[in-house]
Amino acid sequence: MTIHQPFHGVFPYLVSPVDENGRILDTVLANLVEHLIAAGVHGLTPLGSTGEFAYLDWAQRQRIVEVVVEAAAGRVPVVAGVAATATAEAVRQAKAWEKLGVDGILAVMEAYFPIPPAGVVDYFTAVATAVPDLPIVIYTNPNFQKSDLTLDALAQLADVPNIQYLKDASSNTGRLLTLRNRVGDRLKLFSASAHIPLAVMLIGGVGWMAGPACLIPRQSVQLYELARAGRWEEAMGLQSQLWQINELFAKYALAACIKAGLQSQGFAVGDPIPPQAPLSPAARQEIEAFLSQL
Repeated sequence: MTIHQPFHGVFPYLVSPVDENGRILDTVLANLVEHLIAAGVHGLTPLGSTGEFAYLDWAQRQRIVEVVVEAAAGRVPVVAGVAATATAEAVRQAKAWEKLGVDGILAVMEAYFPIPPAGVVDYFTAVATAVPDLPIVIYTNPNFQKSDLTLDALAQLADVPNIQYLKDASSNTGRLLTLRNRVGDRLKLFSASAHIPLAVMLIGGVGWMAGPACLIPRQSVQLYELARAGRWEEAMGLQSQLWQINELFAKYALAACIKAGLQSQGFAVGDPIPPQAPLSPAARQEIEAFLSQL
């Protein structure tokens, strides 16, 4: 079995730069990868929520993973998103991304009909079993998912050897503390931007995977380093400042905000994939005003 270094730190959810004809903008994506690595991020996550995976076809998803793996060139781990409604499709994606050279899988379960807890466990177990040499990060987001992971389901999945992490996008830190008391370090915790990351770090989290880190990578890394050093008062001051960007994302659409912000920073990542709409000029000005303060 391949030995992987433990994942930790800041993993930006990468946007998916796509032109009006559906072509992946390879050079733009590669330049963004280079920029983020130079800013000190600890890993990269293509095809997360900010990557608009639900709006991409198979060829587009595959090309995005190819470009990110090639651009990263082994300097930081690439944990690529797998998301499907059908278990067989999720397994196909995981095996394909493994062949392309990713270092881990971020597993998402989409659902049209609600799925009972046993079916949810079976889905994630099947993905993990298909790629036993890759660490799996389970992603749970009750705001968007019809079939969330219960504590009992998570405890069962923690027994699968390569399911090693949970990226949680709820706002329930009490639930996370209960989970940590039940499974210990068998499921290491990654926060989302919807959490205050410091709260998750304080209860034993190992980092966060989030879209805003695309826009503010250096500040995100600084926040992580302050938390790791136990400099909580300084960290809280920075967290309070950075929290404004999460408030803007809650006000507008996530991918649209991050793509607009990156455009203002010189990355021609294009607009959100239809039927999503780009930001209004006034909303763009709000994003740009926040970034200019930093």
